[in-house]
Amino acid sequence: MTSTTARRRSHGVKGAPYAFLVPASALFLLFFALPIGYAVYLSFRKVEVSGLGLGAGARDEVWAGFQNYTDALGDSELLDGALRVLGYGCLVVPVMLGLALLFALMLDSDKVRFTPFTRLAIFLPYAIPGVVAALLWGFLYLPDVSPFYFVLDRLGLPQPDLLDGGPLYLALSNIAVWGGTGFNMIVIYTSLQAIPAEVYEAAKLDGASPLQIALRIKIPMVAPSLVLTFFFSIIATLQVFNEPTTLKPLTNSVSTTWSPLMKVHQDAFGKGDIYAAAAQAAIIALVTLVLSFGFLRAANRRNKQEAAR
Repeated sequence: MTSTTARRRSHGVKGAPYAFLVPASALFLLFFALPIGYAVYLSFRKVEVSGLGLGAGARDEVWAGFQNYTDALGDSELLDGALRVLGYGCLVVPVMLGLALLFALMLDSDKVRFTPFTRLAIFLPYAIPGVVAALLWGFLYLPDVSPFYFVLDRLGLPQPDLLDGGPLYLALSNIAVWGGTGFNMIVIYTSLQAIPAEVYEAAKLDGASPLQIALRIKIPMVAPSLVLTFFFSIIATLQVFNEPTTLKPLTNSVSTTWSPLMKVHQDAFGKGDIYAAAAQAAIIALVTLVLSFGFLRAANRRNKQEAAR
């Protein structure tokens, strides 16, 4: 083999990983980076109407600067939607992650039987599309068709309307918890399975009870998985759209601007103002990025402090 051939093969081996990255990079640019860039571009534009707005050239797209952003930050509907999502997240995130951790600890216990079936049963709701799950629960919330209301009526018990007022938050949160607990449980359970068995054996020899093992060994060792699931849950909460949009035809309590993303959708496709919608979407993306980055930075700082101890 000549030196030239060897060099060519060496260059080919070194360039192989980059060749495998080309399809993924092309898809990322076409369907992620370019749409984001175009949305940011639209957020700095607006339509200027001259005269009566009739005829060719009566409506021109012009540079708007930060006007769309200032209008969005002063929009009461967008701010009200953000507050509603904040309350929704305060219900969803702790309950969902708490149940996911509890189920993962139960499945990791030696006393639990039929672990594969139980794991699949808990995870299965996550496999159901969000729109289908919201529609299913929506009809279960309707007094006229829900079997729960029929049972409550037969028992003479009160029948609360879960699609009106304050209970609406519980109804929406229940859909998210039902659908997302299984995924988070699998992530935490996988981390529990990676803990060496020798750690548990040493704790048992020291006289630790199953509860003490769970609180002092298992939960601290799966802390990175808890951080990851919390990170994903925060992002999903800020982007809530399917559940309120699906339940909207079933109740008057859900407006077209109930969540920030619903407000973006309404402005873009209901009012036809894609420029204002683009600015609102950019603000939501920026807030999500800042919160995610801040949380990850705080978590990494805490891990470094614990490692230094």
